[in-house]
Amino acid sequence: MCVAAPGKVIKIENSIATVDFSGNLVRAHAGLLDIRQGDNVLVHAGLIIQKLSPKEAEDMTKLFEELEEISNE
Repeated sequence: MCVAAPGKVIKIENSIATVDFSGNLVRAHAGLLDIRQGDNVLVHAGLIIQKLSPKEAEDMTKLFEELEEISNE
C-alpha cells in the first residue's frame, strides 16, 4: 500500500513543480492538474495526483504526526 503525504508547491517550471515536504524538496510532474505556486498537493510516483485545500493538508499533516508519535512509543 502507498500513502501520499501533503506537500506545498514552491516553484513551477514548464510542467515540473518543486514540492516541499517538510524541507525535503521533490520535483514532480504537474501536467495532470492546474497547479499554482502555494498549492497543497499529493504526489505519487513523481506525479501530482491531487490538489488539497489548506484544511485537508493541515488535517493530513496532523494525522501523520500522530501516527509517527504512536510508532515511536
